[in-house]
Amino acid sequence: MKNSNGVKQSQLANKTLREAPKDEESVNAILLTRAGFIDKLGAGIYSFLPLGLRVLRKIENIIRQEMAAIGGQEILMPAMHPKEYWEKTGRWESLDVMFKLKGMGDKDYGLGSTHEEIVTPVAKKVILSYKDLPMALFQIQTKFRNEARAKSGLLRGREFSMKDLYSFHADQKDLDQYYEQATEAYFKVFTRCGLKTYLTAASGGSFSKYSHEFQVVSPAGEDTIFICSNCENFAINKEIKVENPKCPQCGGMGFEEAKAIEVGNIFKLGTRFSEPFELKFKKEDGQEDLVIMGCYGIGPSRVMGAIVEINNDDKGIIWPESVAPYKVHLLALGDDKKVKKTADELYEKLAEANIEVLYDDRSLPAGAKFAEADLIGIPYRLVISEKTLAKDSVELKKRYKEETELIKIDKIVEMMK
Repeated sequence: MKNSNGVKQSQLANKTLREAPKDEESVNAILLTRAGFIDKLGAGIYSFLPLGLRVLRKIENIIRQEMAAIGGQEILMPAMHPKEYWEKTGRWESLDVMFKLKGMGDKDYGLGSTHEEIVTPVAKKVILSYKDLPMALFQIQTKFRNEARAKSGLLRGREFSMKDLYSFHADQKDLDQYYEQATEAYFKVFTRCGLKTYLTAASGGSFSKYSHEFQVVSPAGEDTIFICSNCENFAINKEIKVENPKCPQCGGMGFEEAKAIEVGNIFKLGTRFSEPFELKFKKEDGQEDLVIMGCYGIGPSRVMGAIVEINNDDKGIIWPESVAPYKVHLLALGDDKKVKKTADELYEKLAEANIEVLYDDRSLPAGAKFAEADLIGIPYRLVISEKTLAKDSVELKKRYKEETELIKIDKIVEMMK
């Protein structure tokens, strides 16, 4: 059967590993490699294999839906940037993480580590008057950063996926309102991905008093945040804590210190990029003014790494249902022909009912199949064996629970819906 809702494990480009890879230390890199989701090419550079790509695409689609809900229009910009665009903003020399390369005719290019220098000239061609504002453009694109020390699997890569949204406004008030909308949209994205995040105030650099990071508490985190004991889901990061010991939101002094993973950040850019590119719009009175900008980033691959860091046990990954590669892992145990026939039929029915199913149809011992299913971490495990068939049933187990239950075969498809 060819059906995008299902795949047989005997045909899947996937091999699991019993041992942790020797060159990985982080939980996400070890489990994702062992379970066959990713493959390491070099430090901070990974291939996404079929199971891994399914997870990444699900995260991206959640992001797409929430960006569209706040008026974001999806575009795709080049990853290779001519030097002159970066010279306009003075960042060709100052941005030390950019990969630089020579093209034909001694022309200089950079591999995009961010896209402000590219989106602003794009916007200049479509924003002419106040009637064209506000506008929001976003992309999901590969980014490249020449990290001094690429580590922590998908949490700090040299090549990684990034969703960057850029908003364009006629005045500060409009940017402030959109910034609030984007903040809410970000919380929705992370909640849908099964992550609890803290809106974390950070210093705004040259653009504004504060920028904000979205941080997930985890021992694997590289950042230290201070969670306000008075505010809901609000924290300040270590650097701003030094500058300002009080909570900027409530003025309180009570904090809980925690290690955290940054999964998103948002900035008010002001006219930092519209000025060098002369991105202006005509106001109602005919006068020209500079467009005010904001930018909003989420790393889908980093989100994937963070999900694994938070959701695992000593047996493997525990995927939240919203981003799991498949909803159901169907296991046929033993070589009995009736077991095989029943499992084949159930596989077809699940896929036809639009229930995503990974079917372990291989001739392996039961223990090996169970261990692999736990490692891969799909939310629901269904087992068909001679024992369950004697009761016209399937054994159902949720990945995060120990107990199993028997469900009648003719009821299971409806139940899984």
